[in-house]
Amino acid sequence: MGVVTVSASFGAGGAEIAPAVAERLGLPFHDRVIPAQVAARLGVPLPEAEANDETVTRGLWRLVTSLGTMPDPVGGVLPTSTLPDERAYRVQTERVLAEIAAGPGGVVLGRAAAMVLRDRPDVLHVRLDGPKDRRLAAAAAHTGRPEAELRREQEAADAARMAYVRHFYRCDPAESRHYHLVADSTALPRDVVVELIVIAARARGIGAF
Repeated sequence: MGVVTVSASFGAGGAEIAPAVAERLGLPFHDRVIPAQVAARLGVPLPEAEANDETVTRGLWRLVTSLGTMPDPVGGVLPTSTLPDERAYRVQTERVLAEIAAGPGGVVLGRAAAMVLRDRPDVLHVRLDGPKDRRLAAAAAHTGRPEAELRREQEAADAARMAYVRHFYRCDPAESRHYHLVADSTALPRDVVVELIVIAARARGIGAF
């Protein structure tokens, strides 16, 4: 069945485009199931796994390795001695992604999946991006929240995701060389972006036929 990984910057519409692609391809969409499986394997509550999840957009996981602390899902920080460290979350996430690729396949949003599954031939890697101001406007239109309120969230989200990938995989997630398809989803209608990804996926033999 294969896998489509979708890396999306804040406001690029990943949360809407990725599940639409999964539906078109007849593949499962793996989103909340990944932190749930990670939480179960590490024996921690789901909110703690979600707080360490690379795709959380509010109360974002921030890279704090140098401080020796980890975010508390209800605010503040917790000593790492009370929780599995961030590498444990990363290792378990990588295992879940490998099992998805080896098993049912699907569409994965975030989780640095393009880096984790980079060597597999049965995977399509997609990057959704666009100019910062257009992504901000798109997020405001979608959520109904003021752009001024979203601006700090956008900056934090983009920085946290880049820090996550750079810290663990020593590369820049925005570089096009990591992907088969890069689309400016602020310049194209989202249904067109979905169609482009579906065409590319089927060209690589991915999806239910």
